[in-house]
Amino acid sequence: MKIQSLMFRKKQLLVGIQVALGLSLVQASAVLAHGELDKLKENDPIEQYLDADEKQRVGAKQLKKKLKKESPEKAEQLDVIEVEEDGRGKNLIGLTQSASQGEVSQKQFEYRPLSRNGELVEVIPGAVATQHSGSGKANQYFLRGFNLDHGTDFTTYVDGIPMNMTTHAHGQGYMDINSIIPELVSKVEYGKGPYYAEVGDFSAAGYSKMTTMNKLDEGILKFTAGSFDYYRTLVANSQKLGEGDLLYAGEFNLYNGVWQVPEDSKKFNGQLRYSLDKGNWGMSVNAKAYTNSWTATNQIPQAAVDSGALGLYGSMDPTDGGKSNRYSASTDFWSHGGNWKNTANLYAVYTDLDLYSNFSGYTNGPQGDQILQTERRVQTGGQVEHTRYLKLLGFETDNSVGLQFRNDQIMGLGLYKTQARQILDTVSNSNVGVTTVGTYFKNTVHWHEKVHTTAGLRGDFINNAVEVLDNTGHDALINAANSGNRGKAMVSPKLTLVLGPWYDTEYFFNIGYGYHSNDARGTTLQRNQSDGSFLDSTAARISPAAWSRGGEAGIRSNFVPGLNSTFALWWLENSQELVFVGDEGTTDVSGKSHRYGIEWTNYYKPTDWLTLDADYTLTTARYAANNAYVPNSVGRVISTGATVVAPNGLFGTLRFRHFGVVPLDENGTYWAGDTNIVNLGAGYKHKQYKFEIDVFNLLGSQSSDIAYAYGYSYGGISSDLGVMRHPVEPRMFRGTVTINF
Repeated sequence: MKIQSLMFRKKQLLVGIQVALGLSLVQASAVLAHGELDKLKENDPIEQYLDADEKQRVGAKQLKKKLKKESPEKAEQLDVIEVEEDGRGKNLIGLTQSASQGEVSQKQFEYRPLSRNGELVEVIPGAVATQHSGSGKANQYFLRGFNLDHGTDFTTYVDGIPMNMTTHAHGQGYMDINSIIPELVSKVEYGKGPYYAEVGDFSAAGYSKMTTMNKLDEGILKFTAGSFDYYRTLVANSQKLGEGDLLYAGEFNLYNGVWQVPEDSKKFNGQLRYSLDKGNWGMSVNAKAYTNSWTATNQIPQAAVDSGALGLYGSMDPTDGGKSNRYSASTDFWSHGGNWKNTANLYAVYTDLDLYSNFSGYTNGPQGDQILQTERRVQTGGQVEHTRYLKLLGFETDNSVGLQFRNDQIMGLGLYKTQARQILDTVSNSNVGVTTVGTYFKNTVHWHEKVHTTAGLRGDFINNAVEVLDNTGHDALINAANSGNRGKAMVSPKLTLVLGPWYDTEYFFNIGYGYHSNDARGTTLQRNQSDGSFLDSTAARISPAAWSRGGEAGIRSNFVPGLNSTFALWWLENSQELVFVGDEGTTDVSGKSHRYGIEWTNYYKPTDWLTLDADYTLTTARYAANNAYVPNSVGRVISTGATVVAPNGLFGTLRFRHFGVVPLDENGTYWAGDTNIVNLGAGYKHKQYKFEIDVFNLLGSQSSDIAYAYGYSYGGISSDLGVMRHPVEPRMFRGTVTINF
């Protein structure tokens, strides 16, 4: 397709184009369409040939792709152009590997009411973030038929640091994003399925990459106060320091919550970021600190609520809760030349967690079922990638090779029986080291103007070293039997075919293998930590990793002006659903599973002042052996909203969130019921000031934020299998004042 036709298509549908903008397009069209690329001198920015409309619709990356065939060197000049684009409104034709890849920018956060940090994940179509405990604990995530627990099959990177924790005290892949300050997130890139060579562990369902801003146009002073003693203050600013920019921010958040037992949450986030951009190379250095403490209200028996033994917002154990700390330092480097680019990052993270939980009441007697899960962790790692743009046998190719490494040293990884936060018995205590090394090669070939493929090959090696220090019986033989080293190497091929565009519509076909690692303790476990009994062959010394494979066919279309739509049919198979249960110190064994579904996403901006979005997903998740339900798999997710930003400074947004068709057991005896939430936000922005009111759960729903089915005992009511639920928070109001300086 000629650049001229790209820039002018659908222009006849637009009215009111200013003469100056039209002349700008004519100039760009004349230069690019007639091959006069020699007119683009080394210091002659291509940005001058684009008007504001074309920057938004076409984008520098797309223009770079069009130029690459004729002049890779000139195309690379676009890397230095800063073009502000609307994440979900961005035209991604020619830029993604699948229909289910995308990008969300700060513009989508600016007017969107967020009741908690975990909802940053919900900007990804089809994703659900819930909470069954205190707000200091990682959220519970759901995507593509997975109960991701706290992140097992969905990985997140923040400024290049993997947030998922392997062999975590509470659960494998634990992903706590409370350390993120939402106002400083520049963009969220995401993808679903195991089709991306550069993404490894915990990514069978998908991934997200969150990037922090390098600098702020204006400083931010923000104060929020709301229902149930919610208070939050944010101060952030940036300034020139030498040849770079220094960004600094601090956030303090207090919250008691709606619960009968006050949450008494105290959260602090601090961040420093220094970034330098020298045109053809750049770097950033980040330092972050996070601390939180809270009292938790966990899920409670529905039968106890029905009988009046507990209120809807009551607690079985008022001493549940925890404290967590996280400190990190990281650095990123990038450089590029005429036909190549390099990226690299290094990071070091310290985290700790003490988590007290009573999920079942008093099944063990009057002392209760409370447990303590605890750990201290040092995580180090990094990655490097080199990309080369070449012409081989007459075909344009992009070739990337990457290396990733990570080491987790987990100390005092313990599980204890407690009462009112006092230790009664040890279940297990270990020191664990987990090392992962991944390497990948990715090759994109442009076979034809409307046909290109991306083939990827990824190799991963995992090494686990487990030293068991103690068990319930303090038996040295059990410690020795459950200690040891295990390793595994895996190869994951990926393949993508992209056809088009025709009428601003692309067609995608993806297949690939991926994996998630298993808890290192389960890979060496041979005897029960509590009674010393030998485990059967299915539960003893489980594999260090479980493979997944999947396929997808999808469409991405921008045919209707202002409307970005995608549609995908997908299928995913997991080799096993083995889960090391951190709450018990044992391994739950389930077999192979199949998941399949559809996703339909829409983002529409018919005018400058109105934005509409609507996403719809349907999923089926079953075990392969007996076609039984996969418990807690979410079968239907709907998210839709409208945002109005008037020229006079008034703005408002209305959002609807639904998830349902959630079986709680394999037989389908128990179901969670549908959850429907409506949130409203409105305000006024004038120059340096912004005033807003958010109403969460506008209609006062009392449905479940999350529900389970298992045994419990409380208030004289006992059951071997019954519904345990954690309700959504009731209607809440929050008012915010923001001053820019």
